[in-house]
Amino acid sequence: MKYTKTLLILALGLFLGTTTLQAQKVAVVDINLILESLDDYKTAQADVDKIAARWRQEIEQEFDKVKGMYNKYQAEQVLMSEEMRAQQEEEILTKEKEIREMQKSKFGPEGELFKKRQELIRPVQDKVYGLIEAYANERGYDFIFDKSSSSGIIFANPQFDKTEDLIQRLSRS
Repeated sequence: MKYTKTLLILALGLFLGTTTLQAQKVAVVDINLILESLDDYKTAQADVDKIAARWRQEIEQEFDKVKGMYNKYQAEQVLMSEEMRAQQEEEILTKEKEIREMQKSKFGPEGELFKKRQELIRPVQDKVYGLIEAYANERGYDFIFDKSSSSGIIFANPQFDKTEDLIQRLSRS
């Protein structure tokens, strides 16, 4: 608790010390609006959307096949032996599991769609962030916030990053 209070006082002191010396220049931008105004972004987003739609359709077709397998099984199960029923059930479950794995590999957090988005959209985003940083440096902005999302600060003048100062003070105490 004592360290928390000390850290809070240090942080507050550093903040007040930097704000009283000079007023920071702050700007707000809408990254989504900027991106959507770029033809490169629109093209990349359309490509990603087409790929995602194609993969969704493929997955839906596979699920339809499983549904057909299940319906056939339901209709014929009374004529099957216990062994045949177990085999059919296993085939249906295995196929469904394969489709879910395919879905995960395409749309999961580290899936192919994520990678494709990184490949196609990331360069445009990097271009915009570079433009914002250059604009901030040129116009003397210390902080630029994105109002279109919860990402917060998209540019901060490095002179206001006091992380190292705090680490050094903590190591001395």
